[in-house]
Amino acid sequence: MGKNKLSKFADLESYEHVIQVPFSAVMNADHELKGNWSQKMFGNNNPIVLELGCGKGEYTVNLARKYPEKNFIGVDIKGSRMWKGAKESKLEGIKNVAFLRTNIEGIDRFFAEGEVEDIWLTFPDPQMKKTSRRLTSTFFMERYRRFLKTDGVVHLKCDSNFQYEYTKAMVEENKFEVIQNTDNLYESNLVDEILQIKTYYEKQWLDRGITIKYISFKLHQGELTEPDVEIEKDSYRSFGRSAKDL
Repeated sequence: MGKNKLSKFADLESYEHVIQVPFSAVMNADHELKGNWSQKMFGNNNPIVLELGCGKGEYTVNLARKYPEKNFIGVDIKGSRMWKGAKESKLEGIKNVAFLRTNIEGIDRFFAEGEVEDIWLTFPDPQMKKTSRRLTSTFFMERYRRFLKTDGVVHLKCDSNFQYEYTKAMVEENKFEVIQNTDNLYESNLVDEILQIKTYYEKQWLDRGITIKYISFKLHQGELTEPDVEIEKDSYRSFGRSAKDL
């Protein structure tokens, strides 16, 4: 591991608004912050919004700036990326933002029933080979609805046509309520002060002429079913190319 990463990890340890928990610590027990984020982290009862797979934390920090009446938590396993948003929010003194470094597979160990208002999934890895690893799979939907409020919304913003088409099929299969949907966000009339926030990775995709997709929907209780569909894989991902390689 490089010295730069090690220094960032050490820096994160000193941040009061960053929680770092290995998956092994919550495999068989809930985390102490479950059901207690408002009081123990933020000191208020404002709604909580998650950004899962937050990367550098651009959405988390920008949303916190725009909506001081809500609390925002960015979640990712990559501490060296998360460090940027964590440091930025600390230096600015933003009080309604926090970061959780952990595996998203155990996300329901950190949040109690009805504790989260909305979930944002911003440019997640589409995981074209393994369904259960997709952040919009029924595997994760089952976990999200354990802590998402009844009228809470899941937002997916992505470059991947595979991820978008899979998610649409999953939503349709399980009859989730679609709020908004477009396969070309910036040519639609949906862009608002939230959706116009652009992450580091989004800017790279746009520079290469890749359209941005967006779909938001509400979950419901009941048995979930994976869609039985064949979806064409993203050529620029299936050949192992990152945004910098295109």
